[in-house]
Amino acid sequence: MVVIQFQAATPLPFRIGLSCSRCPLALPFPTVQKFITSGGCGHAITICSNKNAKSRLTLCSAQAHAAEQESSIVKDRSVSVVLLAGGKGKRMGASMPKQYLPLLSQPIALYSFYTFSHMVEVKEIIVVCDPSYKDIFEDAKGNYPAELKFALPGKERQDSVYSGLQECEAVDPNSELVCIHDSARPLVLSGDVKKVLKDGLLNGAAVLGVPVKATIKEANSESFVVRTLDRKTLWEMQTPQVIKPELLRKGFELVNRKGLEVTDDVSIVEHLKHPVYITEGSYTNIKVTTPDDMLLAERILNINS
Repeated sequence: MVVIQFQAATPLPFRIGLSCSRCPLALPFPTVQKFITSGGCGHAITICSNKNAKSRLTLCSAQAHAAEQESSIVKDRSVSVVLLAGGKGKRMGASMPKQYLPLLSQPIALYSFYTFSHMVEVKEIIVVCDPSYKDIFEDAKGNYPAELKFALPGKERQDSVYSGLQECEAVDPNSELVCIHDSARPLVLSGDVKKVLKDGLLNGAAVLGVPVKATIKEANSESFVVRTLDRKTLWEMQTPQVIKPELLRKGFELVNRKGLEVTDDVSIVEHLKHPVYITEGSYTNIKVTTPDDMLLAERILNINS
């Protein structure tokens, strides 16, 4: 949304300041040569950078704001969640996959499962898991309205996501968004999920992320520093990652056709050259991968409770 600031009482010509809610970049300040109040729509302003180059801009601020608001509303029961719960979790060194280990007496995977189950936007939850763990989710389903489906995990992450999309046509064809989440991230906040769903609907693809706090250096194969990366431009990606279904299917067609490997879901869309919006999330949305992560997750849960 572009906001145009001006004072109507200012003598013509006058200059206006442009600011953008999506982007902090400075925009050019054109000169207003003519100001007309237009009955039903709003205001019509003729602007130009010089006397010989004029263009007309019609402002319908109230209507434009209403249209933007309507286009960003995620409807009830319009989201298909693909919950990835098929990993082996070898780095945890446990006897079972990490997502099923008890975190304060509850399996890790059920934390985010319950978060999505409570959301009115969620129509269905497709759990990608080994069939031997289906009963964990079936027992937790209760009376939540979201439909519960299952799909088999693949060899790699992208194969598991593809399985969730394709197996038995798991994703409802009427869903407006596919929300992919790693079940090893138990502490995702429903407020952050709502934000990334909204941004996914507006932009076609969005991902939760947080600005990198540490200094990141690129190294060569011999562990010598090649360069220090600019921290101001770096974000750590999280999940959920939200993509419109048709865009995700086109991305998979391209990735599968070219035999590409991707490490996260929005990378599939990036190969289509489609922009991906980063929604700022929370640093507490950690991925539980090691025993130290388990201790940190327990600490966060105890503080929040």
